[in-house]
Order: sequence, then C-alpha cells, then structure tokens
Amino acid sequence: MWVVLLPYLLQRGPMDCQWARPESVGISSERLERMSGAMQRYIDANQLAGTVSLISRKGQVIHMESQGWKSKETGEEMTGDTIFFIMSMTKPIVSTALMMLYEEGHFLLTDPISDWIPEVADKQVVVENEFGTYRVPAHRPIDFRHVLSHTAGLDPNRDALNADELALLGRRDNLEDTIIRRGPLPLAFHPGDEWQYGSSTDYVALLVERISGETLKEYLQKNIFDPLGMEDTFYAVPEEKRDRVASVYSPTGPGQTIELSRTKEYSNTPFFGENYYGGVAGLFSTASDYWRFSQMLLNGGELDGVRLLTPKTVSLMISNHSGDGDVYVRGPGYNFGLGFGILSDAGKARDPLTPGSYTWGGAWGTIFWTDPVEEMTGIMMTQITSYSHLTVRQDFGVTAMQSIIDANTPILGYPVLD
Repeated sequence: MWVVLLPYLLQRGPMDCQWARPESVGISSERLERMSGAMQRYIDANQLAGTVSLISRKGQVIHMESQGWKSKETGEEMTGDTIFFIMSMTKPIVSTALMMLYEEGHFLLTDPISDWIPEVADKQVVVENEFGTYRVPAHRPIDFRHVLSHTAGLDPNRDALNADELALLGRRDNLEDTIIRRGPLPLAFHPGDEWQYGSSTDYVALLVERISGETLKEYLQKNIFDPLGMEDTFYAVPEEKRDRVASVYSPTGPGQTIELSRTKEYSNTPFFGENYYGGVAGLFSTASDYWRFSQMLLNGGELDGVRLLTPKTVSLMISNHSGDGDVYVRGPGYNFGLGFGILSDAGKARDPLTPGSYTWGGAWGTIFWTDPVEEMTGIMMTQITSYSHLTVRQDFGVTAMQSIIDANTPILGYPVLD
C-alpha cells in the first residue's frame, strides 16, 4: 500500500492529509488490503474503469490507493490526484455554507425562507385523495430546516401540474432565475410532513447567495475552499488541471459492462450552464480535497487551525431532522440531518457503519461517509452514470470497517436512533 502511496505523497506534499501506519490507529494493514481486492474485482470485470479509495482514522490517513484507469481509451492510469465530478456530494458542502451563515445569526432554522426568498411565500399544496386532485394552502411556511433536510416538498408530481406550470421546471441560465421562475409551483406535501429528494439544496444555495450578498461560487471559494486548502474543487476545472479529470462511463455494454460516456473536455464549463452554480450538484473535486472537508466536520468544524463551524453546530447537522421520513435513495435504516444522510438503524441499513454515521454520495458513483464513533472517514471516487446493479459502495464500507481491530466501543448490539 505504501508503495502505491509514495508517488502521490511526493507530488502533493504534507498539506493535503496527515499520514500514519494503519496499526498506529487500531487498523490491520493485512485486513485493509481486502479493500484493494474488492475494488479491483469491479475493474477486472469491466464494470468500473477505476477507483480512488481513501480511509482515515483518528485524523490520520492510513489508506489511499488509485486503481484502474482514469481513461481506458487513452491508457491513462488512475492517480491519487484525479479530479472527479462529485454530483450530489456538492450538497453537504453547500449545506455547510448555509450553516456558517446560521452561526453568524442571520436566521433561525425555524424561520421561513420567504424572509430571504419572498417569491416562495404563500405556497399551495397538491392533495390527492378519493375526491380527486386539488390544492390547499400549506399548513406552514417552508423554513430553513425544511430545505436543509429535504422535507419542504418543493418538487411536485409532474402529473399534478398544468402545461403552463410544466414550462417553469426547466433550468435557466443561472440558479436564481431558475428558482424564482418556479415560484408559482405548488408543493408536493405540507412542509415537514414527508421526505423528498430533489431540488431542495438549490434553494439552500440561493439562500447562501442572498444572505451573503455573494455568488455561491465566490462564497464557497472564500469561506470553505481557500481556508481548508481545497485547491482542486471547482464548478469548472481550469485548463491547466483538466488532464487530471477522469472520463465518465456508462454501464451500456454487454452484460452492463462499461462504455465511454464523456471525456475530460466536458469539465471546462459548469455542468448545468455557464453561469449556473447550484447546490444540488455541480462540483468537481479530489479524494484528498473532500477528505479535508470531511475531517473538518469530524474535528467539530476545525482543520489545521482554521475553524468554519463549532462542534455544537456540527452535532446539530448530523442529528435527525427528517423524523420518520423514508430516505429512500439510501435504503432502509437512514434518516436525514442538515445536509447528510444519518444511519439510524444498523439492523436495516445496507452499510456496516455505526449508528450516527453520516454520509452522502453522487449520482456518478462517488461516496463519502464518516463514522464519528470510530473516528473513521471513507471516500471512494469513481465515474459511472448508473451503479444500481453494483454493490461497490457497500463493499467499500465492509472492507473498511472489518479492518478495525481496536474498536472505540465494547462488543454490544447497536441501539436504534430516533
């Protein structure tokens, strides 16, 4: 493993991560090697082009390995500094930005977002029952907690919309125009009543812009990326770094093997439009950059002497704010915090993490999770447009957790978290 890491360490230097031998933090090197084998099986089967995997414990990176290909067509091998389109792993970063403004006293989580986005006030709700489909006034306004926890109901069923309303759904040239154009649309349910994955974090992004008076891109760069030393995280990859971008693959070949979908050139402009800096998705990043962001959270909001949040706010963010809502995109055993999925029931979840672990992934295969009980973070980067036929994310978690030989908890069954 350390032979694999050496070229990357020499290239990137000590600023990116703090490194340690696995045994120094209670991890078996021999067991951790099973992760390499698990990732390689997908690559050998032509189900993934390549992966970058990173594991840290107690603030120390003890595994980082690049396997396979950044571009199979050109023969470029995957490297530790490869840049990936992280899709929905943008959401935790943008949610953190809004919570930084929360700490400055600009709003309470129970404040209506119409204080800052008046265009979404006085919403109607679509109701469907035995009497038909009709609309009623929302029982309560959309508040900050709702948009951060995906319980606002901002994405109504298209079948409930008329032709004029359907025309409002498309993305415009920029985030603000897109959100404001959708202002007249009804809600899918009364805010707070259910959990729904959709456009909610774009509203979080617009709130960051209106409260801060800066574009989201500017705010993230000045207040998160620069302070944390995240030098390879962007909405569009600069030309001098574009050769490091991984190609994107789709499982459209025989037996769901991969075929090329996009080459690195797609990264030269923001994915959703030249001036579109969204919260739902849009960022490119590397494993080491995302580790710096993740470790800041695990440290209680601080990294290398730079504090973005306080421990109490991080604890608030990784608490259950979705009630019993079904976080269906993660599967059973999860609820949702303020920007993260929270594992609540180990007896139902597919992931072998301790209850209270928080996580999210991207639509093109990337994933991160942090187990605060075991002080462990895992990041796995790959690029595939659909992965529901694979269990690579779960295999990554299993091979990480089974490598712990000195656990922070006694041998005891896990409780179910409310």
